Amino acid sequence: MNQTLKLPVGIENFEDIRKLGFYYIDKTKLIEQLLQNWGKVNLFTRPRRFGKTLNMSMLRTFFEIGMDKSPFEGLYISKNKALCERYMGQYPVISVSLKSVEALNFDDAFDMVCDMVFEVALENQFLLESSQLTDVEKMTFKGLLENKMSRRIAVNGLKTVTTLLEKHFNKKVIILIDEYDVPLAKANQNGYYEQMVDLIRNMLSSVLKTND
Repeated sequence: MNQTLKLPVGIENFEDIRKLGFYYIDKTKLIEQLLQNWGKVNLFTRPRRFGKTLNMSMLRTFFEIGMDKSPFEGLYISKNKALCERYMGQYPVISVSLKSVEALNFDDAFDMVCDMVFEVALENQFLLESSQLTDVEKMTFKGLLENKMSRRIAVNGLKTVTTLLEKHFNKKVIILIDEYDVPLAKANQNGYYEQMVDLIRNMLSSVLKTND
């Protein structure tokens, strides 16, 4: 008798779905399309409930250095041997979600953005031991681990981590940003939209537009 697969209700982690016996609709062709139709920045806005967060998790699992290849066995992308050999597990990846940045006022929302940057730094604190980084660069990185960040440090935090990761690994960095619209929607509801637009605009410009 065939084993009945479980429905992945509320599960957005690609590895969990693949390893724990849940139904999975194969969307790994997206990886191939992204690489073939190359763009420095790609934006996904639609359709709703399509599984954008799950796709972000899939992309991280595919590209990240040290990743487990087994979740992709039997899926579409595994048939493209040349692409997998070239790209799978070859890049440092930063993956963040702005879903939790929702507050009644700008100060609290800004603190939540700082928390997000802090968590990224915490995940990559091995950089403090990197022989590829200078003492000045390590000191800059330590600023991201402080309890209270300045606006400048917070706005440029993701760019700082990508720069240092690239120098440490000598590889370009992939950054995935999920739920980028949530802080703006919450700010609009609670009367601090202009402040939040300015913050998010500067942060995304720093990490995506002016970041080699």
